[in-house]
Amino acid sequence: MLITANQILCHLIGDYLFQNTWMAMNKVNSWFVAAVHATVYTIPFLIVTQAPAALAFILGTHCIIDRFRLARYVMWAVNGFKQGALATGYPEQTPPWLSTWLLIIVDNTFHITLNGVGIYLLGNL
Repeated sequence: MLITANQILCHLIGDYLFQNTWMAMNKVNSWFVAAVHATVYTIPFLIVTQAPAALAFILGTHCIIDRFRLARYVMWAVNGFKQGALATGYPEQTPPWLSTWLLIIVDNTFHITLNGVGIYLLGNL
């Protein structure tokens, strides 16, 4: 199975319980902070896999997605490259609360999907 309940729980613990304010506020501006957050984020996944390749994939993809806020660029493209939409990826007329939550959902979807791919393809190496 590509995505399991344990993997989702590890994601939630790593991204929400283990992420402090310093990480959340600075990971998009600093590779160091993004790497610290991604390392701490990856720790719960030791419950799911001990495969170094899978753990490195989880750490690396998480670091890159968060450092560049990749979800907003994808949603900006999905929404037709609308002027003024780059901050969240959603058009200006989208209520701020909605665009923020949609972006969080897209970001989580990327992380959970890529974690599943990493564990599934690299977890048995």
